[in-house]
Amino acid sequence: MRVGARERFNQHSFLPKGVGYGCTPAPYFSGMRVGIIEDDHIIRRLIRNFLATREDIEEVVDAESMEAFLALQEQAPHFDVILSDIGLPGMNGIEGIRILKDRIPSCEILMLTVYSDNDNIFKSLCAGASGYLLKSAPLNEVYEAVTGVVNGDVPMSPGIAREVLKYFSRRDKKPQGSLSASEISVVECLVEGLSYKMIADRLGISMNTVKFHLKNIYRKLHVNSKSEVVAKHLRGEI
Repeated sequence: MRVGARERFNQHSFLPKGVGYGCTPAPYFSGMRVGIIEDDHIIRRLIRNFLATREDIEEVVDAESMEAFLALQEQAPHFDVILSDIGLPGMNGIEGIRILKDRIPSCEILMLTVYSDNDNIFKSLCAGASGYLLKSAPLNEVYEAVTGVVNGDVPMSPGIAREVLKYFSRRDKKPQGSLSASEISVVECLVEGLSYKMIADRLGISMNTVKFHLKNIYRKLHVNSKSEVVAKHLRGEI
């Protein structure tokens, strides 16, 4: 029987399976493993408790600082998705992205922050973040971003996507290298944060065609992930 949010919040004995209290990781499970790095303990607890009740998430590990999380990660190295704030005590979230990606290259990192300025958005994406959400996002949207990013999405809060689009509308067009017109269209959809299905619907092509274009994009740009494609676009390299 699942326990209501208020009861989970107040009763330690009813915490969902796999929740790590006090920065202590739970045993490793075969399902999705999610990390949360957030210094506000109320926000951290709400997100942790909500995600831990989802059937496709087996374990949630949380910490109040990047340094504390990195210490936990040394004990239990694998994570599928990590949610990180930017304004943390000690090392900030953007600095931490590079270390996390070096340690866990396959892990998807989502920024969850109050900062909506261009500088933090682009620094995060260029450092290797796979998505960028504002803390005003509903918990369901956070969950959808966690599950979506492992399936190829580039999650962004609507306001963030608008900032990215405004940024590109102000930029002078640069040479697009060896990418075809169809591949450039796919890249622009990725920058907007569209899922593979949404890209297929917008461009009027099949999901297999989207994946075919992405395979060619990765090969031509010498990258291995969609976040690297977005980062190259943000740096004006595409």
